This record gives sequence, structure tokens and C-alpha cells, in this order.
Amino acid sequence: MTALTSIAEARGRAELYRQQNPAGLETLRKVALIQSTEASNAIENIRAPLARIEALVAETTTPQTRSEQEIAGYRDALATIHANGADIPFEPRYVQQLHGYLHKYVGDRDAGRWKSIDNEVQERLPDGTMMVRFKPVTAALTPGAMDDLHSEFRHALDTGPYPPLLLCAAYVLDFTVIHPFRDGNGRMSRLITLWLLYIVGHDVGRYISIEKLVDSSRVTYYEALGGSTRGWHESEHTLEPWTSYFLGVLLAAYKELESRTGALAGRGSKRALITSFIDSLMVDEFAIADVRQAAPGVSDGYINRVLADLKGQGRIRSLGTGRSARWQRLSKD
Repeated sequence: MTALTSIAEARGRAELYRQQNPAGLETLRKVALIQSTEASNAIENIRAPLARIEALVAETTTPQTRSEQEIAGYRDALATIHANGADIPFEPRYVQQLHGYLHKYVGDRDAGRWKSIDNEVQERLPDGTMMVRFKPVTAALTPGAMDDLHSEFRHALDTGPYPPLLLCAAYVLDFTVIHPFRDGNGRMSRLITLWLLYIVGHDVGRYISIEKLVDSSRVTYYEALGGSTRGWHESEHTLEPWTSYFLGVLLAAYKELESRTGALAGRGSKRALITSFIDSLMVDEFAIADVRQAAPGVSDGYINRVLADLKGQGRIRSLGTGRSARWQRLSKD
């Protein structure tokens, strides 16, 4: 597949940059932690102000609300994967343990346990009615399904002819349909994606938030899942929609890494976060709030100074005044 070749080439370029400029990646790592924690929870409508998320990720505060408890749990699970992802045995018991970390602060008695009652994955339509997106594996069959999934994945990875990234995509799809926990399956699927990428030798998720890329392509994400889950229980489904999306997100992560490392090589790290975000926009208009999300931890005062500098260079122009004013990109480097 062309995507697999492009990803392999991008991984080689990323490794070369790491060897030449390891210090330059530290800024990206810190940003990715915040963006991943924010985005993966936002997909499930778990939200908090960015300043609170930054403080929770930095562990300079304690969670005060249910949403903040959920966010702090994701932080801990994410930190575990980043620290040990390639070395944690990929076994069902460690999937359960990761789920326990995810629900550490919410007092969930089902944390780290397979579901005990059947669940459904539903979607609220614009008219308010509910639609079943897909029907997961029953609670009674879940333990065996997870054992089989891990056994088959490990056997295929060790002996099979399939590219490891395709096996990772297939695992995440199967995990999603099994839906083994009462709550938190979506966030677990994204944590496991990162874990699997570490196992097969891809650590781009340490520096670029995979979760943020999923959040920004949420419609396509659900369409891909829908396209590949139909007929799953009858073994009549097709992996192509989901695999294409999975590889596309990974390739997008490598492309963003190249863009940001290129910017870091020539500019100060804070300024690079801002300018590389503006240069990479798919549309020409943006707001300060958009810049703030792309460069968490950078003060509004510094952002305003960089925008004023770029305005003076003729690269952007203001479309209004005040905190809600929008800006327009005029040119790229």
C-alpha cells in the first residue's frame, strides 16, 4: 500500500531529526500531552477550561469536578503508555489495568473490569431520536472475545504475513466492536492505538497528538468505523474504510511532525508553535483561541506579540478588534 510506504519513509526522517536535534522535541512532547488529554476527552463530551487541563496534566492541581476526574485519569493512563508502552505485555489483564488508571479518580466500581451487562453504541440524531450505531459483543462473551483477540493478534504479529500497522488497525476495530467495558471504551481505543504504535515501533504519538487529529476529523472517524463495523458479527465486514482512516491519521501525524520540527529548527520553540500552526491551516482565517489551543502554555501576551510581528511582515491581517477578532493569513513562508 502507498500509505504504508509513505509512513515508513516518514518514520525514517523523524528518526534522523531525533538524532540531530533531540532537545527540539521536548516542546512538542509537552504540547502533545495536553492536546491528547484534551481532545480524547472532548470526543466524549468531557470538557474543562484549557487552563485547568494544563494544570491537571502538569499535576499542579487536583481534580475538582467529575470531568476533571476523568481528565486526570486519562492523564495517568497516557503517562503510563508514554513511559512503558513498548515494554508492557500486550495482554488482556494489562488492558484492564489501563482501564483502571483511566477511572482511578471517579470511584467507578467497574474500573478495570469487563462489562457485566450488555451495552449499545448509540448516536443522537438531529431530530433528537437515538440510533444504534452498532451492537457490541454481549457481556457473557466479552472475556473470551478479548482473550481470542489478543491471542490472534499476537500470533499474527509474530508469524503472519500482514504488515504490523494493518494488524494494529484491525485490533482497534475489533476492540471497538467488542466494547469490553461498561464505560470509557472510546478513550480506551485511542489509548490502545498509541500503545500498539509503540509496540510496532512508531512513537510519533509522543510528539504529535493522535487524539487531536481524530478529534479534528471526527465525522470521517465515525464514518470509517460505521463502514467497517457493518456485518462484523457475521464476519462479512470490510476493513478497508477503517484501515484507510487509521493509516491516514498516522501519516498526517508524521507530516505534522515534519512541519513542526522544521519550524523548530529555525525559530524559537514558542514562536515556532504559533507560526507553524498558522502556516499549516487548511483555511485562511483563525482566531486567537485557535492559536492558544495549538500552543498551550504560551501566554496571550506572547501570542499577541507574534501576531503583531507577522502582521508587520504582511503575512497576516486583523479582521476586527477585541478578544474575539479573527485574523486572515495572507501568505506563507
